[in-house]
Amino acid sequence: MPEQRQTQLEIDNFLYYLSTEKRLSPRTISAYRRDLDCLEKHLSSNGLTSIIAIDESHIRRFIADQHRRGLGSRSLQRLLSAIRSFFRYLLREGKANNNPAVNIRAPKQQQRLPATLDTDTLNRLLSFTANTPIAIRDKAMLELFYSSGLRLSELANLEWSALDARSGMLRVTGKGNKTRDLPVGRIALKAMENWRRQRAEIADFEETKIFVSMRGNAISVRSIQQRVAHWARVQGLPQRVYPHLLRHSFASHMLESSSDLRAVQELLGHADIATTQIYTHLDFQHLAKVYDKAHPRARKKPNK
Repeated sequence: MPEQRQTQLEIDNFLYYLSTEKRLSPRTISAYRRDLDCLEKHLSSNGLTSIIAIDESHIRRFIADQHRRGLGSRSLQRLLSAIRSFFRYLLREGKANNNPAVNIRAPKQQQRLPATLDTDTLNRLLSFTANTPIAIRDKAMLELFYSSGLRLSELANLEWSALDARSGMLRVTGKGNKTRDLPVGRIALKAMENWRRQRAEIADFEETKIFVSMRGNAISVRSIQQRVAHWARVQGLPQRVYPHLLRHSFASHMLESSSDLRAVQELLGHADIATTQIYTHLDFQHLAKVYDKAHPRARKKPNK
């Protein structure tokens, strides 16, 4: 069809414009072509071959169709961005009357809940015997992660001056250079004291970071990640374990026990309580499972 060939020609002209005037990379140009070819095929299969005739309803149907086919939110956002850019170009060239995608938004991406470890699994992870310098250090790191819900970078940058063992409080500098005071549990304090004695034989006085390698230098975040994964393997945990998983577990367990969202927000150092609210969904999942098992009218009827 001449009109269909015209649509493809305009797509080719647009991509040439992006390549020569906008100087976008070949990879980006290729992504634009895939998205716009997909749009062109959808429209022509629905009997619409004229660019001028395309309106908002056509684009909405196209996005809905792609969503039904399993395209995720981010991919749909990229698809809409390509269509908007294409029609801005056509408007500039006088070949379109409007931009039919300008008011359309992709469906919101389903929020992924963070993974957590249950208390039994965490007790298993932390139950290893620390009888070497490395194990003593690692025990202190893992106990502190779970005791105070630290971020990886926060733990790596800790200095001894931040810990007040007498009061059991730790001053942490987090995102945005903001500081917060965190309680440290009894078991974590004991592990830290064991490490303090061991560390004195390894690191020079000038090294201020709490956690150091066996050479006496500040330990890297990559090494911390590796040590956490190491002990998960040693303790026979089936899942992948990483520092932020301990932080997630800390937040989830605190919320399950206290239901105090504001307190958990402060402990985690979240600027926005909406970030902390994701853990209420985790708590609800737990409660829903308990309900399904315990409530007489929630139990599934046995198969006959």
